[in-house]
Amino acid sequence: MKNFLKGILIFLLPLIFGCISADKSNITTDDPEEAFKIAKQSYDKGDYTQAIEDFSFIKIKFSGTSIIDKAQFYLGMSYYNRGEYVLAAYEFENLIKNYNLSEYYPQARYYLAMSYYNLSPKYELDQTYTRYAIIEFQNFLILYPTHKLAPDAEKRIKELRNKLAYKDLKTAELYVKLENYKAALVYYNNILNEYFDTDYADDASYGKIQVLMIKKNYEDAKKEIKRFKEKYKSSDLYQKVLELEAKVK
Repeated sequence: MKNFLKGILIFLLPLIFGCISADKSNITTDDPEEAFKIAKQSYDKGDYTQAIEDFSFIKIKFSGTSIIDKAQFYLGMSYYNRGEYVLAAYEFENLIKNYNLSEYYPQARYYLAMSYYNLSPKYELDQTYTRYAIIEFQNFLILYPTHKLAPDAEKRIKELRNKLAYKDLKTAELYVKLENYKAALVYYNNILNEYFDTDYADDASYGKIQVLMIKKNYEDAKKEIKRFKEKYKSSDLYQKVLELEAKVK
């Protein structure tokens, strides 16, 4: 999926750049530093449409100069601030791939993750972008664990993992309603194994206990009850689990 997306973007980029001309850009100078200054003025004013024209023009005209990495970064940020997150991700990935010594490299890694974060849809829909965002936030934390943005990255990983766990929980509950208990257990177990640190782990454990009891698999139900009591003492579901336990003693 990711490679397919990149392929589409690579195909479209010549068309995009074909629409960029000197007529649309504010830049007439041959000095790369002055050109960047002009483009940055548009960016700082919030005129991201003009900034995109100017930074894109810089990428073509001043390729290989000392300002190209920061032009690349602010081109990505211009798309990002316009809410064009797919194009923003593409530009940030370009910087990461081609300018790994740039001072903008850490920020590009963070905003690549944020681009995918903003593309992450409601839980009912396909969660490909959610998973991309988690991976990129994790990559950022591995490289920059003490960065000022690290706490934010950790918070967003937790939020996104909660979304994935909630999706699995809702799927499990749907299978319970359909009386497909085998499938329900698959999703409950996935939460307990993959998303054990999320807010929905206790819900999954409780749901698993209920299904095991419906299936009259009382021995496994007892094991899961024991596990619940050890791990989720502060859960709102604790009392309900004790009530279930009383039925299998």
